[in-house]
Amino acid sequence: MKEVVAIVRINMMNKTKQALTEEGIDAFFAHEAHGRGKGFVNSDVLAGAEQGYEEAAALLGEKGKLYPKRMITVVTEDDKVEGVVRTIINTNRTDKPGDGKIFVLPVPDAVRVRTGESGEKAIV
Repeated sequence: MKEVVAIVRINMMNKTKQALTEEGIDAFFAHEAHGRGKGFVNSDVLAGAEQGYEEAAALLGEKGKLYPKRMITVVTEDDKVEGVVRTIINTNRTDKPGDGKIFVLPVPDAVRVRTGESGEKAIV
């Protein structure tokens, strides 16, 4: 089993939900998130802003902001991971900074609370 964690633009969430459902992925989580990529933030200016220097905060402007995003979590069988990743990329790619990130992590076990089933039986 694998966990696919995707950070996407907030305005792409409905399209992503629809695309995942069409891919056969009906079970997933969506979380509100805030963040930013590497961007072009000057670390000295950022440090000054964090210390409360108004001039540094003014120079930082919008680049130091954390932007609203959505984090999608899908736990699926190993053979479905490629389809999930491909679907998220195809749905969210605009070729502009901020399109998001995808992380794929191993999941050693899962347990369905209602039945006590474990392993892949718990997620299908």
